Amino acid sequence: MEEQPIALRELKKARAKLALYEASLELIGEKSFRDVYLDDICRKAEVSKVTFFKFFRQKEDVLVYYMRVWLTLRIIELSEEPKRGIAAVRHLLLAVAAEAKRRPGLMLSLISFLSEMRMHPCMPELSEAEISLLFPEHRRIGREEPNLFLLFQQLAEEAEADGELREGITSETGAQLLLTIFYGGFLTAHLYQSQDVMEVYEAHLRLLRRD
Repeated sequence: MEEQPIALRELKKARAKLALYEASLELIGEKSFRDVYLDDICRKAEVSKVTFFKFFRQKEDVLVYYMRVWLTLRIIELSEEPKRGIAAVRHLLLAVAAEAKRRPGLMLSLISFLSEMRMHPCMPELSEAEISLLFPEHRRIGREEPNLFLLFQQLAEEAEADGELREGITSETGAQLLLTIFYGGFLTAHLYQSQDVMEVYEAHLRLLRRD
């Protein structure tokens, strides 16, 4: 089915929102997102603060937006080069480790924000214009709301079916452990000042996998 053209007004709005998002990512670097000032984000994006609050209720919502985009991109990658079970989990963790080298403060800020919320956030809905700009070749996947826990549940079920999980670990427990590894492994690497996040992730995966 041919995609319908998107109104220029909607595209302009989406470009302004993405400019704010990208400016936030560029500014964070090694800093905590708390130390990135809204004025600096807006100045870099050349967008007013009034416009910022039309798109995001609070500055930290940019972190949830990042999570939405990041996870959708990983799902697209897994659709293009299919992997399952532990191999797919490793693909996700490698992406986290690679991002940590570019912006080490980003994942830490996300973990901190999620702990303050005391819940996993609902993923923001994207407009058709945002989807077309972010995922031009994969609009169908872009429209789907990604869910990290459900993804880990699927991968844990695949790992169990393939005999990859250590004896006594069910797919349900495996999904919970994968979520723990995803966030906790990164935090452990930070606390131990490890320069190799993936090495810490691999150490955690070995506790989950069958030898």
